[in-house]
Amino acid sequence: MTKRNFNFAAGPAALPTSVLEQAQAELLDWHGKGMSIMEISHRSADYIEVAKQAEQDLRDLLLIPSNYKVLFLQGGASQQFAQIPLNLLAEKQQADYIDTGIWSRKAIDEAKKIANIHVAASGKAYDYFAIPTQDEWQLSKGAAYVHYTSNETIGGVQFDWLPAVADVPLVVDASSDILSRPLDVSKYGVIYAGAQKNIGPSGLVVVIIREDLLGKARTSCPTMLNYQVAAEHDSMFNTPPTFAWYFAGLIFKWLKQQGGLEAIKKINEEKKNVLYTYIDSTEFYINPINPANRSWMNVPFRLIDEKLDKIFLAKAEANGLFNLKGHRSVGGMRASIYNAVTLEAVKALVDFMKTFAKEHG
Repeated sequence: MTKRNFNFAAGPAALPTSVLEQAQAELLDWHGKGMSIMEISHRSADYIEVAKQAEQDLRDLLLIPSNYKVLFLQGGASQQFAQIPLNLLAEKQQADYIDTGIWSRKAIDEAKKIANIHVAASGKAYDYFAIPTQDEWQLSKGAAYVHYTSNETIGGVQFDWLPAVADVPLVVDASSDILSRPLDVSKYGVIYAGAQKNIGPSGLVVVIIREDLLGKARTSCPTMLNYQVAAEHDSMFNTPPTFAWYFAGLIFKWLKQQGGLEAIKKINEEKKNVLYTYIDSTEFYINPINPANRSWMNVPFRLIDEKLDKIFLAKAEANGLFNLKGHRSVGGMRASIYNAVTLEAVKALVDFMKTFAKEHG
């Protein structure tokens, strides 16, 4: 049996072993066709069925209403930072954005190149260790949409509440927490998520968009970035990332086998509780995030003495615990505990952290 280390990478992230094994088994000969899924035309009846099944399984998991289109696109979530305003903002309209960390700021900076953007709230006053409460938001009148990032992968803050924006379309970058627990799709105008956290390999982005928001693209919007064009061509205006789409379908099946999003929520809740409870029990490790806003998916922490960081990382890898180094912009450590990261992996990390603290505390 192939040895599998515990992988705490932020993305591309851990994938379920059973799904990798299935993809491996099918790699050279998919369903007796004598060809790989990567070699089959996206226009073929076989691949179209793969794509349709993947969409249906995602709809089942998220209970996506019938008046929403599901798009499987390229460019990752970062391309959506431009694609959103190009599709939803008319020339003289304004959109509201909530600044909660690095990824929401990237979305803001990109949107500002295209349109008039109003930052309605910012976590800067809290050093981005907390999310501004709803009563701190200053939403503008007549905004075309309100955009927020549900989970900041780098900073480790996550919304534990649904923003109230009246009848204005709510747009969310859910890249790092989609499918980690149930989500009421009907409350949103657009949900988008890069694949490489909980959906599958990189190279794919999923966009769930309410149908009434289609057909609003600017005339300057490139054809390839127009949501209506993508919807009219079932996400196959050009050749899509076929392997990533196929693999996402395997992940959706796997999630169903786990019991769906209610079941995966319970597992994720236990995982984050095990890790945060230990961090809070010791002064050797520190997590500065407001407890109400702590991410379920990305847990940043620091050692009491940063001189120990390199030793910690080296010993962690020697113990089969990989990719714990924090993002270069913030330093420290970060354990990303997405769906495919098991409770066993989290407990192994905590056991190692305890041992390391005893040795160096």
